[in-house]
Amino acid sequence: MVPRYARPQMTELWEPEAKYRIWFEIEAHATQKLGELGVVPQSAAKALWDWWETKPKIDVAAIDAIEAVTKHDVIAFLTWVAEQVGDEARFMHQGMTSSDVLDTTLAVQLDRASAILLADLDDLLDALRRRAEEHKYTATIGRSHGIHAEPVTFGLKLAQAYAEFDRCKTRLEAARKEIATCAISGAVGTFANIDPQVETYVAEQLGLTPEPISTQVIPRDRHAMYFSTLAVIAGSIERLAVEIRHLQRTEVLEAEEYFSPGQKGSSAMPHKRNPILTENLTGQARMIRAYALPALENVALWHERDISHSSVERFIGPDATITLDFALARLTGVIDKLLVYPERMQKNLDRMGGLVHSQRVLLALTQAGVSREDAYAIVQRNAMKVWESDGALSLLSLLKQDEQVRNALSEQQLEEKFDLDYHFRQVDTIFERVFG
Repeated sequence: MVPRYARPQMTELWEPEAKYRIWFEIEAHATQKLGELGVVPQSAAKALWDWWETKPKIDVAAIDAIEAVTKHDVIAFLTWVAEQVGDEARFMHQGMTSSDVLDTTLAVQLDRASAILLADLDDLLDALRRRAEEHKYTATIGRSHGIHAEPVTFGLKLAQAYAEFDRCKTRLEAARKEIATCAISGAVGTFANIDPQVETYVAEQLGLTPEPISTQVIPRDRHAMYFSTLAVIAGSIERLAVEIRHLQRTEVLEAEEYFSPGQKGSSAMPHKRNPILTENLTGQARMIRAYALPALENVALWHERDISHSSVERFIGPDATITLDFALARLTGVIDKLLVYPERMQKNLDRMGGLVHSQRVLLALTQAGVSREDAYAIVQRNAMKVWESDGALSLLSLLKQDEQVRNALSEQQLEEKFDLDYHFRQVDTIFERVFG
């Protein structure tokens, strides 16, 4: 985790003290149910909860010192708790194995991380919708292969992003449900030394679902799905970030990141206003996607359990969620304050002499009886003259002078094909589909 790209709420979720607090809750809830089942004295859970109600500070350094000797983190934690609680603490962890604590804790952390990420997505969706409505009919050029294609609106660009992130939200909700499972099944997952009712009870207390069948660990296909979902969201972040970066290029300059008073763009060139936020988002997206691969490799564990996944998840759990939380918040800020230049958009639309209307002329010629092959050749030969003049010539003017065009279309019919508003007739329909 890099502090520069981290926000407090998500970071705190992965702090050692927060982790140990979840460990305690799992152990105490399990002891509570074991007491109700008569496996351990009910006084054991009472002792644990009585100590917990004092709101004790978790002494991370003391636990680390014990682990330096035991070389086992869960045993170190249980030893430290026993030192605080006293004799009744010996009934903790009855019939449980370390993975019951570790895997269930990771599920809790990822579930809580998902809640933060879903709130982030809601904020981003709100910003996208507001700006899309603002620029619903702001005309701009659509590009394919980076080349002028046909007119769109800037609102449609943002509506497309809204729809994409709405799908991201749906995927994350599904991934959250899949990852939020609890395993308290003991060694090799057979419940030989602990009743399945304990697992059910702990799951209920922590807002999880019991894992249908664990093998001492929760199956890692769940985690692979989860981190792959985060990677897809990162891909969507980068797609929108790259769009903004392209639009901010000097030759385009249809939109740009907000440049605050006192901000500096370059240490050498005082005139620079660089798209640093969206460039930064591109880098963060690369890192988040990179965390998906080791999660996929974690699926293939040996037999009922090995710990090759453990060190991986100590990296990717915090890093992927913390980075994605930061990236979503940053992108929301970019969209919220994005500077949009409709006049520049119109200028770019006009700079190629009306070439953006070529398809409408092509279709009109075919409807007037000209073969598609001949119609394409007619429009293209005139369009290439405009292209080679870098927009100095007008496609409409050249077509009006073309004998084959005049034989098929009247001047009025031809001029109608250069109406910009024609391209925006279905904007309301698209917005209704996206926003409902």
